[in-house]
Amino acid sequence: MNKASKDRDDDVLVVPLHEEQATVTRREVEGDHVRVEKFVRERKVHVDEMLARDDVEVERVTVDMVVAEPPPIREENDVLVIPLVEEEVVVARRLVLREEVRVRRIRSAIRHREEVPLRSEEARITRTPAERADPGSGRSATDRIRSETKSSDEEL
Repeated sequence: MNKASKDRDDDVLVVPLHEEQATVTRREVEGDHVRVEKFVRERKVHVDEMLARDDVEVERVTVDMVVAEPPPIREENDVLVIPLVEEEVVVARRLVLREEVRVRRIRSAIRHREEVPLRSEEARITRTPAERADPGSGRSATDRIRSETKSSDEEL
C-alpha cells in the first residue's frame, strides 16, 4: 500500500501529513525623509475698543480750625478728604486744621483706535521618498532609473 500504513486492527488508516511553519524577522528599512519648515506671518489688524480712564481733580479747601488731634483720612460722596495739620506755637500748643485736600475721581470713556500687528506660525512639510534598493540587483531604485535614463539617452 503506497506510503500509507495500516494500523494493527486493519481498521484505521494512518496518512503522514506535512506542516509548514513561518518565521517572522524584522529589518530596518529607510523610510521617507520629511522636512518641516516653520515661519511666522504677520498681518495688520484694526482694533477698536472702549478704554476706561480715571482722571483726578485736586481741590484745596482752607479750614483754619483748632483740633485736639489730627483727623483721620475719610471719604465723603466719592471724594477722598486728606486733612493737613500744622502745629502753632502759642502760649499753649494746639493743632490747627489749616486745610483739607479733596481728591475726586472722574471716570470717562474714550474710543481708542489703533492698527496692531498680529503674528501666527505656520509649518510647511515636504516629504521626499527614501531610496529603496532593488531586491534583485542590490542597486537603489534611483540608481536603476538613472542608468535606464542614460541608456535610453545613448540610443537617441
